Amino acid sequence: MFLYLSLYTWNLRTGSLDRLAGHTGLEFVGLMLKPGVWVADRVTGFWGRYIYLAGVRQENDVLKKDKERLSLEAARYKEEAAEVVRLRELLAFSPPSSWAMEGARVIAHRLGPNAALNTVLADKGSMAGFSVNAPVVTPTGVAGRVLRAGLYSSTVLLVTDPNSKIPVRGQTHRTTGILTGQGPGEPLQVGYVPLNAPLVQGETLLTSGLAGIFPKGMPIARVTKIERSDISLFQTVWAEPLVNLGDLEEVLLLRKDESPEAEDKEVIK
Repeated sequence: MFLYLSLYTWNLRTGSLDRLAGHTGLEFVGLMLKPGVWVADRVTGFWGRYIYLAGVRQENDVLKKDKERLSLEAARYKEEAAEVVRLRELLAFSPPSSWAMEGARVIAHRLGPNAALNTVLADKGSMAGFSVNAPVVTPTGVAGRVLRAGLYSSTVLLVTDPNSKIPVRGQTHRTTGILTGQGPGEPLQVGYVPLNAPLVQGETLLTSGLAGIFPKGMPIARVTKIERSDISLFQTVWAEPLVNLGDLEEVLLLRKDESPEAEDKEVIK
């Protein structure tokens, strides 16, 4: 008791025990808390990184979806731009005198039993004023003629079909012949060209207008090869269509313009 009272009195006067207890207590508490703080820091850092990575992943998913959407939109805009160019070319085409034209979309290819006919289906028919044998053209040249006309659609027989026979004339030398299809992917043949008739490779062939189906002077094919034989009275002439028939998307259908203004122009001509 005396020792305790002596220490208590001495501590009241000097405060040494309080300072000692304070320092040792703080060090003890610090040593006890440091592992907990270290664990808390690691847990907090891990959780923060997890939340950050989760946010980054979510942001990446959003950006990926935006990229896909923008890619689709870019492809759609590119297709629309290409369509605008094609339609401008169609609108810039001027039909021959006394003929009227109307644009149509190609909605199907290769019709008929077992796709035997080299045809396409256009979305205009008799309700638009078109009938059988109506010429079908593009700004590049002649594509074919209407084989069958429905109310709202028409079957177009392409120039490459073996049933297609069109009178033609050379643009430069004015040599005449009959342009006949040989089937899809095959060259066209120009028949009944006299052996001594002037015709050269690369010459453009135009419709002669002799059959009364196509307007005169429409470009249709280009001569690719000429063969002459000693035992035949005719040249063997091969040609290629000017129109890329495998990629037809829009065409122009022609019909006789029966308006009084067109008749007056024809009379004056």
